[in-house]
Amino acid sequence: MQGTKREGKIRVDWRRNRTYYFLLLPVLLYYVVFLYIPMGGLAMAFEHFSPAKGVFGSAFVGFANFVTFFKSYYFWRLIRNTLILSALGLMFGVLSPVGLALLLNEVKGRLFKKTIQTATYIPYFISLVVVASLIKIFVAPEGPVGNLFSSLFGLDNSLLTYANGFRPIMVVSDMWQMTGYIAVIYLAALSGIDHEQYEAARIDGAGHWKQLLHITIPGIAPTIIVLFILRTGQLLNVGYEKIILLYSPGIYETADVISTFVYRKGLLEFNYSYAAAVGLFNAVAGLAMVLLSNWLAKRYTDTRLF
Repeated sequence: MQGTKREGKIRVDWRRNRTYYFLLLPVLLYYVVFLYIPMGGLAMAFEHFSPAKGVFGSAFVGFANFVTFFKSYYFWRLIRNTLILSALGLMFGVLSPVGLALLLNEVKGRLFKKTIQTATYIPYFISLVVVASLIKIFVAPEGPVGNLFSSLFGLDNSLLTYANGFRPIMVVSDMWQMTGYIAVIYLAALSGIDHEQYEAARIDGAGHWKQLLHITIPGIAPTIIVLFILRTGQLLNVGYEKIILLYSPGIYETADVISTFVYRKGLLEFNYSYAAAVGLFNAVAGLAMVLLSNWLAKRYTDTRLF
C-alpha cells in the first residue's frame, strides 16, 4: 500500500515538474560524463599503468605509488608550499572582498559606487594567460614594479627569478583578480540586512563602529562561513594554471605545489600511476578539510554547508 502511494506521488510530481526535470537533464549528463565516469581512472593510482594494457589490464601494485610519494624528497616541500600559498590566499581572499564590500556599502554616491565596483570586477574576466603576461611585464627589471625593487634593493633580474618573491606576487595578483568578483556576493548579503536594525541601533545611541560590529558583520557572517568552507576544499588545490605560467625550475623550492607536481609527473614525464596517486591523495585531503570545516562550523556557529 505504501509503495502504491509512493509511486502515485512520483507520478504526480513528474507531471507537475517534468519541465524542470528536462532542464536538469543536461546538468546531470555533464556530471556523469565528465566527472563520474572518469573516476574509473583512479584505479591507475593502485597500478603500474601501461597505456597498452589499459586501466583494467595493468599490473596491480596496491599502495606502492602512495608509499613512494610519502617517502620522496618532494612530499614535505609540496605540502609546505601548497599550505602556505593556500593559507595566504584564504586569509587575504576572505579579508579583501569583505573589506571592499563594507567600504562600497558605505558609499552614498551611486555612480561612484558602480564605477568602483565595475573596475574591481573586470579583472576576473581577464584570461590567465594575459594576467601572467602582465605580471611578467610588471616584475621584469624594466617594468614598473621590477624597476622600483631594482632601485631600492639593487635587484637585476625579474622578481619571478627569486624564490622569496613568488608568493607575494601570487597573493597580490589573486587579490587583484578575485576581490571584486567575490565582493559582489557580500554586497548581495549586505543588501539583505534589515535597515530597521540600523535605525533601532541609532535610536539606542549606537555609533557607526558598533553598528558595523553588531549588525553588519553578523549579518554577513553566514555568507562568510559558507564561502570559507568552500574555499577550504580547495586548500590543497592552488590555482596551478597561473603557477605553471609563472614558475621556473629555479624557484621550485617555494613555487612547486601538488597540482603542478601532478602535471609534470603525469603529462610531461608520462608517469600516470604516480601522478594519479598524488592527485587522489590531494582530492581525499581536500574532502577531509571540507568535512572538518563544516563540522567546526556546525559545532560553533548556526551556519553550515550541509
